[in-house]
Amino acid sequence: MGIRNRLIDYSRGDHLTRFWKLFRRREAAKSPWHRSLLTFRLSRLAQKRGGYIGPGAVFRGIPSLPHGLHGIYISRYAVIGSDCRIYQNVTIGEVNGAAPKIGDHCLIGAGAVLVGDIQIGNHVKIGAGAVVPFDVPDGATVVAPSPRILRKE
Repeated sequence: MGIRNRLIDYSRGDHLTRFWKLFRRREAAKSPWHRSLLTFRLSRLAQKRGGYIGPGAVFRGIPSLPHGLHGIYISRYAVIGSDCRIYQNVTIGEVNGAAPKIGDHCLIGAGAVLVGDIQIGNHVKIGAGAVVPFDVPDGATVVAPSPRILRKE
């Protein structure tokens, strides 16, 4: 990537290299005080970009976030596999202290909502705007219901 493209990414707030370095440093921190300080800094960076990643969230690799952290909420109980692509305004939420476990090589479209104690398999594609409260097997594609007119005036 050229210098021009890096500057454009950085100016939009999509440059997350520092964020992921701090995230990994927090995972390795031994001192509770140091971990708390890094959690505070990470929360501020995420909030500045309009997102939230819970302090206990587990990432098996660095996910691809094409739009940065804009509108992304990831529960502290979530487990995200390696090589996942997560678009803007995605919610990976918890219900009663349990959050989704997402497999490797998944794509989660803009505005998708995954909630509860569910398993998302490997190589799964979740379409934009889909609400997923159930388990999804490997290789499946989940899409939102087709649009329809509820009331015509």
